[in-house]
Amino acid sequence: MFTTRRLSETFGMAIEGVDLSRPLADDEFRAVEQAFFDGQILAIKGQSLEPGAFVDFARRFGPPQPHVIDQFHYPDHPDILILSNGKENGRPIGLADGGSYFHTDYSYLAVPARVTILYSVAVPKQGGNTLFANMYAAYDDLPEATRERIDDLVVLHHYGNRDDLDETSRTAASPLSEAQKGKVDWVRHKLVRTHPGTGRKALYAVSGSSFEVEGMPKDEGVQLLDDLKAHALQDRYIYSYAYEKGDVVLWDDLATLHSATLTDPNDLRTLWRITVIEEA
Repeated sequence: MFTTRRLSETFGMAIEGVDLSRPLADDEFRAVEQAFFDGQILAIKGQSLEPGAFVDFARRFGPPQPHVIDQFHYPDHPDILILSNGKENGRPIGLADGGSYFHTDYSYLAVPARVTILYSVAVPKQGGNTLFANMYAAYDDLPEATRERIDDLVVLHHYGNRDDLDETSRTAASPLSEAQKGKVDWVRHKLVRTHPGTGRKALYAVSGSSFEVEGMPKDEGVQLLDDLKAHALQDRYIYSYAYEKGDVVLWDDLATLHSATLTDPNDLRTLWRITVIEEA
């Protein structure tokens, strides 16, 4: 059986001794899933995976949803999005910026993400960490009056970043084509969501795709979201994960925010990403 250890004093778990290149027995998977629930971030160390085995593991958590940026899907495996700053013949081989601002994956979809899973293929000599923010703790630490005020609020989400509406300022690969824009629309999600696996409440997607609070004047709603974001991104809630080659890293999209960090374009960083959505 595998061993576990904490990544930090507050959240995050690591597992050693699991081989994801073969199907996990049901009891093994339940133990992995429990470590995921307990840690919010789970790093499974020392893997060597083919695309098919990676997809098979992800499917144990639910249905994968291919990313709207389809030009960087892995050939013959559209559930895998290639994240990379590498180029071949002058053309990008993957999405160079997977979101270098705090956000929640697929919060712009009506059926949002349950878990995002990355497989580390090439690690840069310096940098390339992912930053995570603990949304359980951020919610728990709010004053009781604030929790009561926000518990039943609904937020309008759309693909994009509330703090950066100018597409020309973004990484070249990030803006959507006209065809891709047609695949996303406004959706509604509760500001505070109760996790079905743990029963705990968490702030949901207060940074990134959240643009308005339903029933509030727009400026008042944005101010509330900005205040909650500032609270949630205090240093005490943040953990920075440094990848090693062969890591499989999962994070709970219901209980975290995360942010990529950009690396030197000449220092290769490549990851495969699968995002599993909630059951509709």
